[in-house]
Amino acid sequence: MYPSPASAEKSDEDTRRPRRRIARACDSCFKRKIKCDGAQPKCNWCSHHDLACTFERVTVRKRKITKDARGTASLRESSDLAERIERIEKFLTGKLMEEPPAVDQTQAHDDLRPTPSAPELPEIPLTSHYQSSGSSSVALHFAGRELGVFNLFTGIPLLLPEGRQWVQSRTGQNVSFSRLVSSARTPWERQRAFNHDAMMMHSKPGNTFELPERRIVEAYFNMFCSSLMRAIFPVLDPVLYRETIREAYEQSQARPLCASASIRASIFAFVAFANLIPPPHYEQAHRGLAQVDGEAYIVKAQHFVPQILQETSSLEGLQVIAMLAMYELVTGNLQSANYYGSLAARMIFVLGGHTAFCYSPEYLASLPDETSVRTQQQIRSIFWLCYTLEKDVSLRTGQPQTFSDENCDLTLPPNYADTLFAHGMDSLDGCHAMHNAHSDPLYPVDIRLSIIKSRAYSALYSFRALKKTDAELLKEIRELDDDLERWRLSIPHHWRPTLSFSQETPDPNANMHKVMLRLNYHLCMTIIHQASSRCQSWTKDQYKIMDGVNSSLALSVEASRSTLLYLQASEHVLVTGIFWTLIFYPMSALLAIFCNILQNPTDPQATKDLGLLKTAMSMMERIFLRQPSSVNEIVHIKMVADFVTELYRLASCAIEKAWSERSAS
Repeated sequence: MYPSPASAEKSDEDTRRPRRRIARACDSCFKRKIKCDGAQPKCNWCSHHDLACTFERVTVRKRKITKDARGTASLRESSDLAERIERIEKFLTGKLMEEPPAVDQTQAHDDLRPTPSAPELPEIPLTSHYQSSGSSSVALHFAGRELGVFNLFTGIPLLLPEGRQWVQSRTGQNVSFSRLVSSARTPWERQRAFNHDAMMMHSKPGNTFELPERRIVEAYFNMFCSSLMRAIFPVLDPVLYRETIREAYEQSQARPLCASASIRASIFAFVAFANLIPPPHYEQAHRGLAQVDGEAYIVKAQHFVPQILQETSSLEGLQVIAMLAMYELVTGNLQSANYYGSLAARMIFVLGGHTAFCYSPEYLASLPDETSVRTQQQIRSIFWLCYTLEKDVSLRTGQPQTFSDENCDLTLPPNYADTLFAHGMDSLDGCHAMHNAHSDPLYPVDIRLSIIKSRAYSALYSFRALKKTDAELLKEIRELDDDLERWRLSIPHHWRPTLSFSQETPDPNANMHKVMLRLNYHLCMTIIHQASSRCQSWTKDQYKIMDGVNSSLALSVEASRSTLLYLQASEHVLVTGIFWTLIFYPMSALLAIFCNILQNPTDPQATKDLGLLKTAMSMMERIFLRQPSSVNEIVHIKMVADFVTELYRLASCAIEKAWSERSAS
């Protein structure tokens, strides 16, 4: 390998002479993207390689960049950076546009071979956003990112061949694919634990859709309305739904075959959902309640969906679809949750829930009675519930959003912030009585954070966002970060999440509501800042990136560390049976930390992060054991445990390999 012209020996006369700026590189140097010294009759490179030093290519005039006469070091660095960005862009364009039959592989290999003055790019496989991987007919997504598009630590580098190749190059190990994925879905997406067809075939024709005993429904209704769960999941209005129960059983007795599908399905969906999300102090709240087969009730409710879609849109029908969507999300069935969430969104649009008319005193005064007022306000509450649900599902699956902010009135409910933090700490851990039928909803996630998630998805992960330039991307990241910080500072001090969390700063006031608030804050920080890894502005050091991008990525990784540490510190307040709701947060954090270790294995923090992976692995196993599970679900839980174990093994191998190579050199 020959020394580059920039580092070749110079004579004393050359040293004393001011450096002459070369306006144009020869064809050979330009083709290989190296510096040309402009020597006559041949430049240094062409002379060493016995090449013809020609200037025959067609040039395109570019807009001149204004400089001062002196020139500064910063401008020279900007020029070097611009050249490197241009080189990378041409390299990417060539990789994306090339067609195998038309490419001379030998020549292409020579053209792309790194030269002494052009540092190698990180060994990261590049996959087009517009082409599916050869290993999958449909691009897989997770947390808003296409799995095949692996850059630094975005995406999951283990589920597609491109990612596994990169991991193998960093670890020197074969990826144990069988321990990571055993089906078409990711291991943290729950598979259906029952067979829909089998359940329907073994049901007796006479009682397939017979409503449960009324006393059972009313017992679950009273339990649900007297607990904080009604405020967190405001899927029904107590006054209106009591009338729905009455109507369902009167219709069933009088005209069993003509009863409204929406009303009958609402009974099945509600009992299944209320049984699924018990309030804290599960045993005390459920004392005296009859045991029900929630899965069977959900299947019965699903059977009515085609009929509901044929009926005129109503609050009862909307409640059924919304409860089905929430049931699927809480149980980890993201695909079904996405489908039902989309149906609920369309029904909300028809019913006007995406507008904020129900907050207007003039509009409410125009309604004929109290029932109409409650109906409109309940539709709006379901809108916010489905809005928060959809933002999480979009980030987890990468599917486009149905509730676009451009088509929704995002006016917050009156006194929302005051209501959200008005409850005492103790009430959020106990079976808090809420006898006031007018209690304002709290929702599973602060809806202001859901709005930030929506903007983050649109600005950073949508189809249009993937086409943005580095400058546009970094501008969006800064603005979203400012929005997130304004939200954080608006939170009362005793609720406010800290920028990061460590074991040295425990939270003595941790409770389930506060845990969800902090997890979603760190998730927003992660999804906002990890988008900067798409910036292709590499510096000359092949393992480093621009300072601004590097600091943004560091914030993303630190937020992931805080997620795992806070979950570990707050493990004692986690509600039993919430595994499928929580799993997205630690898994997203684990993947970010894992990929950061592989990218920077010799960094001193990598060893600490490896220990964090091991700690998180033990923590998640304890959470798994607290999950009341069927045999089928235990199989899926073991898949998750195997997945985390494999991440730890591969990260350990990456660190060991990197240090061995450093010692050998």
